[in-house]
Amino acid sequence: MPMQLRTRNILAAAVISAGVAFGAQANTVDKALEDGAKRVNKAQQSQQRIDAVDDQIRSAEREYRGLVKEIDGLNVYIQQLDKQLNSQQQELDEIESSIRQVNLVQRQITPLMLKMIGAIERFVEADVPFLADERRERVEGLKSLMGRSDVTMAEQYRKVLEAYQAEVDYGRTIESYRGTLELNNETREVDFLRVGRVALIYQSLDGKELGVWNNNLREWQDLDASYKSRVMAGIRIAREQAAPDLIKVPVAAPQEAN
Repeated sequence: MPMQLRTRNILAAAVISAGVAFGAQANTVDKALEDGAKRVNKAQQSQQRIDAVDDQIRSAEREYRGLVKEIDGLNVYIQQLDKQLNSQQQELDEIESSIRQVNLVQRQITPLMLKMIGAIERFVEADVPFLADERRERVEGLKSLMGRSDVTMAEQYRKVLEAYQAEVDYGRTIESYRGTLELNNETREVDFLRVGRVALIYQSLDGKELGVWNNNLREWQDLDASYKSRVMAGIRIAREQAAPDLIKVPVAAPQEAN
């Protein structure tokens, strides 16, 4: 074979070999790039999963810290409730003790109130007979009140004290009122003048008859006509038709107590 032809064949073979080698190398680079891209993609996916897990961990941590604070607050609140419960228990103990005392007082005060009502009743019958019907009705009302189960003991006691106070007030006030008087088997309408408990006087509506109650004798007695102007003045003062002033009224002589 001529030298020139051999040289051409050798060059052609070298070119073919270089092309084959270059093609193989190119395939290797492409595969390496592809593998690298896959690894990068997997790395990104892994990082995303890591970030997601980290977010979950941070969220769980925040929730945990919030729960810890809430638990601390609840512990403080429970401690405060415990103090309140202890205080309420002490109050309940005191109330129970008071109830026991009240039951004891009730057993003692009911007989006392009945005695007080009986004393008022006897006093009204023995006293000067002014507003007799009204005062007797008050006593009967107290008796009825004591038998009612829907009325508290405190209310019963208050009513008894009110009755006593009313009787006390009669002794330091002046009063005039119109009422009926039974005298000599005859009923008439007259004007009464009460001066405390020291004097109870009546005057007929025409002003012609005057009388005074003698509580020692438990009877009405005629009163001298000279007292007419004084009685009229007392009636006007009692009815607030005149200014308060001194008036002279007949008073029964005191008797020595037995």
